Amino acid sequence: MQHVLGNEWTIKSAGGSTGEAYFAQSKHQRLFLKRNTSPFLAVLSAQGIVPKLIWTKRLENGDVITAQEWVDGRVMKPDLLHHPSVAELLGRIHHSPELLDMLTRMGKKPLNPELLYQELVQLILESELAQSPIVERALSLMSEHLDLVCHIKPVVCHCDLNHHNWFLTNRGDLYLIDWDNAEIGDPAIDLAMMFEDYIDENEQDRWLENYGLEPSITLNLRIHWYILYQALNKLAFARNILDRGNQLSKIEEILVKYKWS
Repeated sequence: MQHVLGNEWTIKSAGGSTGEAYFAQSKHQRLFLKRNTSPFLAVLSAQGIVPKLIWTKRLENGDVITAQEWVDGRVMKPDLLHHPSVAELLGRIHHSPELLDMLTRMGKKPLNPELLYQELVQLILESELAQSPIVERALSLMSEHLDLVCHIKPVVCHCDLNHHNWFLTNRGDLYLIDWDNAEIGDPAIDLAMMFEDYIDENEQDRWLENYGLEPSITLNLRIHWYILYQALNKLAFARNILDRGNQLSKIEEILVKYKWS
């Protein structure tokens, strides 16, 4: 990375699982660098969803280096994600035709709920959890309500709305970062992540209004369907007996907590 910028720059790793992100600083500028970022970044930057893209360079070996504005700030704390600005930003993302057009042109296909369900059932069978009454009930409910999540107008979904990916700058700008897992699908996929992990039940209707949707029974069922889907996926990939037990208890709570009719 040093040869890309020159010796006047100080470069250090930004961490992360891929080891492909860096902080770079000179006397006059600070940048966030990443190797082989998706072309999707340019559209996200243009819409103010991520920090500003400064430049892109293609190296002789075919790698592409992107440089974004390095901004000071902090990740959002979990208890702050009920804030209207979070709902408004997610709503803007989901309602953006430009984002959807770019991800479609990159070859992404909308997620198929029927296929997601079939793959989930196969995962459960392979993990030998199908005999659990809790799992059996959960899969039965998902099957009964499968028609509700089919043929929904797809949008761009972030699919990893962990609070660490919501970044608030010192100047008050809110960004949603780390788009490596983005998909095209039902917006309820993202809403399920927010509602299950961050938004209290008594705040959800107001949160949806700030997001840009009227609460409805059908929308709630779709959100609950994906909450159950995500919980069962975590169960299928649980590493040990303790994790499986904890996740089974969580699924049981979901079955009791939400209304399914």
